[in-house]
Formats: sequence, C-alpha cells, structure tokens
Amino acid sequence: MRTASATLLSLIITASWALAAGGGAKGEGLSMFGSLFIAFGILIVLFQFVPGIMLLVGMLKGIFSASEKKPNETTANK
Repeated sequence: MRTASATLLSLIITASWALAAGGGAKGEGLSMFGSLFIAFGILIVLFQFVPGIMLLVGMLKGIFSASEKKPNETTANK
C-alpha cells in the first residue's frame, strides 16, 4: 500500500509539472470584429442598466411614500 501511494504521488507531481510547463500552441486571440462584438454586447447591458436603476428607484419611492400618506380628510367631512 505504501509503494502504491508513493508511486501515485510521484505521478501526480510529475504530471502537474508537465502541465504547468506550457510549451503548447498559443491561441490566435480575438480579431477586431470579435472585440467589437463583445464591446457592443457590453454597451447593450450598460444601456439597459440605467433604466433598470431608474425603475428600481421609482418603485422604492412608491413603496416608502405610500406608507406616509394620510387618508383623505375631505371625504370624512361630508
């Protein structure tokens, strides 16, 4: 059992060193059109973020101002 553990540990260490060494082929990276496509997607998300924040603020104002309103006193006087 001890020999099997030592063998397995040495294989794991060797394999991790081999994977960390790199030396493989490098990717080409993004082209200009790929970068523009990603930037366009980010702009869409950002432009949708502003109206979303405005809607959230409006909802919070409506929730908290509704509890502060008093009942209409003019209908009680009739």
